[in-house]
Amino acid sequence: MNRLLSVLILACCWTLAGRAQQPRVIVVHLNDTIQPISADYMARGLDEGAAQHANAVLIEINTPGGLLDSMRQMVSKVIASPVPVIVYVAPSGSRAGSAGFFLLEAADVAAMAPGTNAGAAHPVVEGAKIDDTMKQKLENDTAAFLRSYVARRGRNVQAAEDAVRSSKSYSDQEALQLKLIDLVAPDDATLLNDIDGRTITRFDGSKTVLHTRGAQLVVVDPTLREEILDRLTDPNLAVLVLLVGGLLIYVEFNTPGTIIPGTLGTILVLLALFGLNLLPVRYTSVMLLVAAFALLILEAHFATHGVLAAAGILCLVIGALTLVDGPIPELRVHLATALSAGLAFGLITVFLLRLALRARRSKVLMGGDAMIGQIAVVTQTLAPSGQVMVNGELWQAESATPVALGEQVRVRGLRDLTLLVERVP
Repeated sequence: MNRLLSVLILACCWTLAGRAQQPRVIVVHLNDTIQPISADYMARGLDEGAAQHANAVLIEINTPGGLLDSMRQMVSKVIASPVPVIVYVAPSGSRAGSAGFFLLEAADVAAMAPGTNAGAAHPVVEGAKIDDTMKQKLENDTAAFLRSYVARRGRNVQAAEDAVRSSKSYSDQEALQLKLIDLVAPDDATLLNDIDGRTITRFDGSKTVLHTRGAQLVVVDPTLREEILDRLTDPNLAVLVLLVGGLLIYVEFNTPGTIIPGTLGTILVLLALFGLNLLPVRYTSVMLLVAAFALLILEAHFATHGVLAAAGILCLVIGALTLVDGPIPELRVHLATALSAGLAFGLITVFLLRLALRARRSKVLMGGDAMIGQIAVVTQTLAPSGQVMVNGELWQAESATPVALGEQVRVRGLRDLTLLVERVP
């Protein structure tokens, strides 16, 4: 009995020891453009790996690229991470384009899934006209930044630089043959098993042995704040939220006291401005949007037969289309979004403004003041006082000259509850 108990205790101890020694890998899913919110999310994953003393941080990416400044921040975080960083382009069909290629090459272990590609990392200045000297300076600076850490990782510097200077893109097998990545693996488990026991050289020159076989995967999910702000960094959504918010604020000004449209509109405008603040915005486009609002308001006040409205809608569409100066299509406002949002917002705004002005200019339809100018029929001879019927109502009336029964009179004023009338010629 004692021997059986000893065996059970020993087995439990071995089990607990095995669990305690199980490797731990932090997983970050970067399926997004490279911009400040995705940079913050990745940095939080690296900090989590350091806090938990994980064996590695696995960054699984699928990105078309993004902003150069955000990419530099992310590369710096990867290089400075105290925990080994694995960047894995996955699943099949994914890519590490443009800025994503820089992130892939910065990793301690670079890997790709079958059917993925990486590269096309030439820097782009969208919409801006720069001379050849400035263009060459930007290209040289970006290439030098890539070389500064690719060489220390022991990878192919020339092939990496070709992705910047010649916009070359590589499949998984091409990247492996050119020594731009360390291995190709079909899934996370295979990747971690394949690199288990591998000795890597960290950026500071120290040697580390990876222990990742059968690792416990701890996924770091985006917070609610990061998810909301990440959606708002989509320029198309940000522009739509901005225009809808502006329209709701106008409704509040037109019908004060409703509260809800004004409150909701203010929140939407602030959210849109916060999202746009994270993106490269053209100030000339902002001026176009301001000019568009001014032209739409003038159209409602002056009869220009739609000329000002057309000019305002044109400014609105062009301003929205060129508002965000993104280096990749995913960080620009699409033409369909600018056209649909600009036309809809412009037409709705002009319609509401005309309704408001028409209501303000129309006569009062209630009370005694509404009677002025109305035609009444004499029901009791006015000599000079009597009764008249106007709008189906009997009123006491007074005329400067006698008016016979059945004749028509026009209301020209009101004194107390007596209408002042005159005979209709």
